[in-house]
Amino acid sequence: MEYSKPWLSVDEQIDQLHRRGVHVPDRAAAAALLREVGYYRLTGYLYPFRASMRTESAGRTAVTVLDTYRAGTTFADAAALLAFDRQLRLLVIEGVERIEVATRTQLAHVLGRSSPFAHEDATTFNDSFTTRDGDGTSAHEEWLDRVRRRQSDSDEAFVAHFRTKYDGRMPIWALIEILELGQVSRLYGGLRNDTATEIAATFGVPTKKLMQSWLATINYVRNVAAHHARLFNRKLVVAPRRPTAEQVPLLAHLSAETAPKQFGVYSALAVMAHVLATVSADDDWPERTAALLRQFPESTALDLGSMGALPHWLSGDLWVRGSGRTPR
Repeated sequence: MEYSKPWLSVDEQIDQLHRRGVHVPDRAAAAALLREVGYYRLTGYLYPFRASMRTESAGRTAVTVLDTYRAGTTFADAAALLAFDRQLRLLVIEGVERIEVATRTQLAHVLGRSSPFAHEDATTFNDSFTTRDGDGTSAHEEWLDRVRRRQSDSDEAFVAHFRTKYDGRMPIWALIEILELGQVSRLYGGLRNDTATEIAATFGVPTKKLMQSWLATINYVRNVAAHHARLFNRKLVVAPRRPTAEQVPLLAHLSAETAPKQFGVYSALAVMAHVLATVSADDDWPERTAALLRQFPESTALDLGSMGALPHWLSGDLWVRGSGRTPR
């Protein structure tokens, strides 16, 4: 079907919102926000307020989301969620930066202990990472090829130094600085279990599988936040493995029977709070994040459950600075 919706001026956008049931008491303020963020982005935050209709057919219930909004929906609902989500994205970017740098540092330290070029040595990795497939290449070789391309594209002065003086061959403690988080995560996933477990333990993570899963989730939410996409009620496509209560007591609530079944962004925030506390017990990121979540702009359509959280979770030790965990 060919797209046929017309272009609308800002005034027409406000009129359309009003016709569909959104109360707009201050047109000037609404126009200013629409010029800043755009109609499409703003209505994404209004989507949970859309009216719906249930129909029964052959014993099954179907829900159709309508173009109109629930009674009582206001423009301020969208504005409040936009502001909340902006602050949430900034906190995520900050937290990811701390975790990413610490992970790079620990990887370089542990791998470099055996050899400056341990990342090139097949014995550093598990068999599935180094075994060649039907195309004659291994995941390790593909990773190295991507890393070499990243080196050649880099304009960092230290990379140019290694390029001219050492034929481009870089030790892991220098190379790690130019890798993307996804490449760091891929490197970690390929490590032998003993090496990967040693690194995970420094972050209070008991197994390689958990650490690998958490790094993938952290990379996912980082990409969402970095691209300014809506984060607060996103269902995680790359969800973190939930540890048992015995493995990580502070995260036991994630797998409790009363926990929401949906993997909301809270799961990623909780994992980040746990890891960050092992990096620095003095960092107040968990407290600031919990404070923001307590300010969630609740309404008849939304509450903290849209983030996959229960309100009483925010009073747990996980969100308190220096809650018994010792930094590396």
